[in-house]
Amino acid sequence: MKKALAIVASPRRNENTQKIVSSVVDGLLEKDILVKKINLKDLNISACTACGYCEHQGECIIKDDMTEIYKDFDEADIVVFGSPVYFNTVSSYAKAMIDRCQMFWSSKYKLRKPSIDVKKKRLGVFIAVGGAPYYKEQFDSCISVTKLFFKAINTSYSHEILVSDTDKKQIESREDILKRAYFIGKELV
Repeated sequence: MKKALAIVASPRRNENTQKIVSSVVDGLLEKDILVKKINLKDLNISACTACGYCEHQGECIIKDDMTEIYKDFDEADIVVFGSPVYFNTVSSYAKAMIDRCQMFWSSKYKLRKPSIDVKKKRLGVFIAVGGAPYYKEQFDSCISVTKLFFKAINTSYSHEILVSDTDKKQIESREDILKRAYFIGKELV
């Protein structure tokens, strides 16, 4: 059975980011995918200290909730990652998790002994939600960070859902976005 990991990196519960992630998850569940959904706000994830341990050992020296997430990344066939946009990039919850994935990069590219199954083909969906009205570079930094994150966890950046102006137009009133998210979930299988 295929597995998906759905990550919500918002400090707010049941708001725009989580609702879009949930729509993707609903599409996955319709295709009988086993989904694990996590909210980074609920976890204890310490910041990367740049200690260099992973560069020599291929794993992180810090033992916290990331230990379980590392396993989830390795087992996942699909990764759904949603974050609100803060100062043109992902949330601090997302960034803490991403920075701790340095161990995957170090094990793959420095040690040449990957800590993640590099033969497994994973698909990734990125969801970014911005409160401001749309402007040209609104999602550029988020996309750049997420593409590098997906590369570290051996995941192809296959779909994105980028939503602007949620301070004025909440997701509930934008059925087209929720339907698109749902169909992306079904397409991934």
